[in-house]
Amino acid sequence: MWRLRPPDHGVQAVFDGGFLARLEGQVKRALPRWGVAPDTRLELLSVSENANFRATGTGTCDMVFRVHRPGYHSRDEIASELSWLEALRGEGVVPVPRPIGLRDGGLIADIDDGGTPRHVVAFEFLPGREPEAGDDLVAWFGQLGAMTAGLHQHAGAWARPAGFRRKVWNFHTSIGRTPLWGDWRAGLGLDVAGRKVLERTAAVLEEELNRIGEGPDAFGLIHADLRLANLLVDGPHLSLIDFDDCGFSWFLYDFAAAISFIEHEPYVGDLQEAWIAGYRSRMPLSDARAAQLPVFIMLRRILLTAWIASHSETPTAQALGTAYTDGTVALAEAFLTRQTHHVSLTA
Repeated sequence: MWRLRPPDHGVQAVFDGGFLARLEGQVKRALPRWGVAPDTRLELLSVSENANFRATGTGTCDMVFRVHRPGYHSRDEIASELSWLEALRGEGVVPVPRPIGLRDGGLIADIDDGGTPRHVVAFEFLPGREPEAGDDLVAWFGQLGAMTAGLHQHAGAWARPAGFRRKVWNFHTSIGRTPLWGDWRAGLGLDVAGRKVLERTAAVLEEELNRIGEGPDAFGLIHADLRLANLLVDGPHLSLIDFDDCGFSWFLYDFAAAISFIEHEPYVGDLQEAWIAGYRSRMPLSDARAAQLPVFIMLRRILLTAWIASHSETPTAQALGTAYTDGTVALAEAFLTRQTHHVSLTA
């Protein structure tokens, strides 16, 4: 049984087989709203924050339907995500999925899950697969760095539509007073000694992030979840998917998110160098700015430790378990050893 326990609103949704079958039935009944036959076969692609179904079949456009968990993103926030995707596609910035509209011209449908309203959106299905450990990740990260710079460049110049609204990922909403993904202190298997290490680390992170600041040269609209699972490789081509967590944060946080769950691997330094080189091929990135990356890597790692705790019965959390928390403490100890309060991280 899989449960999703959103820390921000306390609603618990049970993602067992019965729930998913019921949800699939509700999506099927809604398919005609996109001009798709209700007997079209649906395939469950993934389930964690949201449930994603692929619709395929003769005479049917290859589509992905994303069913949002209740209480996380508002309708305005989802509409804002889709508006950015449409702008990115329309201006040819990077390859991203095309939102597919309803027959009535809208982009967001509502379904009733036993009295709980859920938002549903549809996208074109993009070919490709997630990069794997045996792939040349260094080469892909060079390409990813350039594409990330393209996202940031576009976000800085784009005139956002009226009512644009996305979450802000700053210190307090990540691991501070108002965490969107739960309290890292509830980390699976976190003991007293580990908690003290992470408390010291969080204090250093807050101080360093305050130094960096949230000015327009450092902070803006980003993808915020460019991990391997949200990259699609198809031959020599790379596409970016799942903008569900896009929001306002530090630009360099996008690299930290890109190495989610592999922060401890010895090849991360090579990935970072390739990403920086790729980024600089599209936008300036000073050495002083690049030196700030360890701060964001540590911030993301503690945030993911909180996510695993608040989603402890999801397959991802179960696969990582207490070992991920132990790894976070080890990385935090190394971070504290390297960190010095005499070096300014301001470019």
